[in-house]
Amino acid sequence: MKVNKLFASLFLTSLVFTSCSSDDNGDEVNNVVAPSTYVFEHNNESSVNFGGQTTRIKMAEEFISALLDNTRTEEELDAMFAHEEGALDFSDADLNNSDKSIRSKIAASSDYFSTNTTASIAIKENFDNWINAQVTEVFPKWDDDAVAGSAGKIQQAGGGSTRYVNGKGLEYNQAIAKSIIGGLMVDQMLNNYLSTAVLDEGTNVADNDAGILVDGKNYTNMEHKWDEAYGYLYGNEDNPALPELGKDSFLNKYVASVEADSDFTGIANDIYEAFKLGRAAIVAKDYAVRDEQAEIIREKVSTVIAVRSVYYLQSGKETLESDKAAAFHGLSEAIGFINSLRFTRDNITNSSVIDATTIDGYLETLMADNGFWDVTPATLDQISDEIAAAFGFTKEQAAN
Repeated sequence: MKVNKLFASLFLTSLVFTSCSSDDNGDEVNNVVAPSTYVFEHNNESSVNFGGQTTRIKMAEEFISALLDNTRTEEELDAMFAHEEGALDFSDADLNNSDKSIRSKIAASSDYFSTNTTASIAIKENFDNWINAQVTEVFPKWDDDAVAGSAGKIQQAGGGSTRYVNGKGLEYNQAIAKSIIGGLMVDQMLNNYLSTAVLDEGTNVADNDAGILVDGKNYTNMEHKWDEAYGYLYGNEDNPALPELGKDSFLNKYVASVEADSDFTGIANDIYEAFKLGRAAIVAKDYAVRDEQAEIIREKVSTVIAVRSVYYLQSGKETLESDKAAAFHGLSEAIGFINSLRFTRDNITNSSVIDATTIDGYLETLMADNGFWDVTPATLDQISDEIAAAFGFTKEQAAN
């Protein structure tokens, strides 16, 4: 991908990024300098660790692929989604031996769901229901042609890809994949690991100030929390310290996609620089700078989700009459990204940029009656305009 090389060159030319902030007494200026790459050490060894994030990304990749294997049972897919340590759910023995799972971290952030377990349960159950529907509605109709009201296959124009949809034209696998971006990667990053409540939990500040490392580890707990947020974006990179993007099917891929849109060029570098400077601020014990960088990441990552929501609504609209399979594919991705909007973060209200009721309304409108078979361009434009306005761009900017 051309964008990967461009992004890497931006990193190499941006050697340091410095922030100045006053200390608590207001009589001294602290300079925090970010390294040229995401490299931090204690005792001449790396202090960066986000193995759990890499594991979940890899689990999600294999799980999403399995959703298009019509020989799979619901029990097998459920087990991949809610993996238990030692179960032989994946092709990778390291994943099987892990105690991590996708489902356990869906809608599980400290800021959004620690006191709202009802919403967390409902969101997880929605994933469960989609998995069930893929097996019970779509798999039995795998060789049938899809028509309004009946699941089956539908091929894109010109001998293109075959899509497997429910009776409303929805690809459950796409809705699930794009909802994982919000429910797992975005929620854990923005509303958990970058949360002040998590970063400063317990004795984290005092320990970080004193340079006290986690027992048996080479990092302070605060450093580790920040790194775990970083891992949900860059954890599957060949060289996570100098990411290229496009290295997984989730948030990493779509930061690259938005970066490639000339209306949003620079957003990927903004996120990367904020991660580096925020981590450097933790090392420098400058928590004001740390929190400023967390806000930048929240804003930019939230924008990525909104841009792709509108992009797929518009791509679906453009082919709605000429190529229904392509349109249904785009609109299925839109469903997942719109669902992921509930995990975005407004730095002023500290809640999602668009509220859950409105998001649910969009999803209900798109799935009304025969769903994508009946949806109109006017409806797609209206939802696109509302999402774009909430995030400060236009549907035309996102449609590139």
